[in-house]
Amino acid sequence: MTLRQKIKGVKKGDISVRKEVEKRLKTADETKSLNAFIEVFKEQALQKAEELDLRIQRGEETGALAGTVIAIKDNINIKGENSTCASNILQNFRSPFNATVIDKLQKADAVIIGKTNLDEFAMGSSTENSAFGPVKNPHDETRVPGGSSGGSAVAVASGSAETALGSDTGGSVRQPASFTGVVGLKPTYGRISRFGLIAYASSLDQIGLFSSSVEDTAVLLKELAGKDANDSTTADEPVPDYSAELDKDIKGMTIGVPEEYFSDGLDPLIKDTIFTKIDALEKAGAKIEKLNLPMTEYGIAAYYIVATAEASSNLARYDGVRYGLRKGGEEGLIDMYEKTRSSGFGAEVRRRIMLGTYVLSSGYYDAYYRRALKVRRLIKEDFDKAFAKADVVITPTTPTTAFKIGEKVDDPLTMYLNDIYTVTINLAGICGMSIPAGKDDAGLPFGMQLLGNFFEEGKIIRVGDFIEKNL
Repeated sequence: MTLRQKIKGVKKGDISVRKEVEKRLKTADETKSLNAFIEVFKEQALQKAEELDLRIQRGEETGALAGTVIAIKDNINIKGENSTCASNILQNFRSPFNATVIDKLQKADAVIIGKTNLDEFAMGSSTENSAFGPVKNPHDETRVPGGSSGGSAVAVASGSAETALGSDTGGSVRQPASFTGVVGLKPTYGRISRFGLIAYASSLDQIGLFSSSVEDTAVLLKELAGKDANDSTTADEPVPDYSAELDKDIKGMTIGVPEEYFSDGLDPLIKDTIFTKIDALEKAGAKIEKLNLPMTEYGIAAYYIVATAEASSNLARYDGVRYGLRKGGEEGLIDMYEKTRSSGFGAEVRRRIMLGTYVLSSGYYDAYYRRALKVRRLIKEDFDKAFAKADVVITPTTPTTAFKIGEKVDDPLTMYLNDIYTVTINLAGICGMSIPAGKDDAGLPFGMQLLGNFFEEGKIIRVGDFIEKNL
């Protein structure tokens, strides 16, 4: 059942929201070993479900997402609930306000089932860097689900939620979507409000969506997109009906294929599978255009300089004074900072703060940070040229399927390279979506990535839906 069909059934009274929520809660309980959730809102979800059922029985109007069960990454604020960012430094912190996306979900009558696990402060590619322990891949519990939104991806992949929200700073929605076999969308920067999203790297962060299908993604995106007075980075662009792009053919569309994304390091099975689908798109009437994105090789270096610099600045607010953890027993201000931060932040967060502070320091700012910003501009110009030739660009999402838990923890550079196909999209600010492409011999899923120009989510939804339903 698609989300549209389910919502229609709920509104007609044919589907009990309470029974749907009970089913999802049961699944979440049965899959506790996956560690997808930091907190499950059992009582609140059941209460919301009962209210919806009662309103429908009375013939009252309900919202556009009535009865949709959704999980929320624990770096998105919900008023009165814990917002931990999977970090000890925010233990017992309760948000005093809702993120804009939460206000929209509540207005649309979605049912929030809980807060999901993540890499601490969304810093990681495996969801192993959490104060609450690693999340496990539902296809093989010895493997990672990807990160940093691994908990949200697993909530959808395991059936604990129909949809989920994550955050994508350098691939943190698309990469776990690839590893767990679900759909993951990073919208254009400014398409969805970031108000209430706890910042990692402000110029890169974007709230993203997980679902079981492209069609469900289109339904959810319509309700969350749009200008927000609380977020000056949101764009005053019209929000189209993304569902209107569903069930269309792709005749006459131009599909771009960048050579740099299919070079050494990519699993041959992933490469062959994606090219098989590209050939099928050509037979269905699409034009295939070979592209060059020469700045791609500098993407990882530029990303980790920009992201860590912004992280260093954003995380300076966690000082033990205003909110969150304060260790105590300090002797002076500097000692308080040291004790609070060393006990509150995990190893990966400390590593990125140190890197960011270094590249912003006197004598190194021009050599690293300013140069990275110049490279970022050149990466954007590469994509500008690409979208002058193509409607949608197709690439792999990840170079391999999910790796073993603990396999790359001691080798951060190798871990960072896992984001090689995703970080440039955040640097450029364009939209990207990972859709399931296939499975390897061990049954582990992998995805393919569809990229669109600024505010052209409709095009990648159209192509993704065609692939999903026809190929």
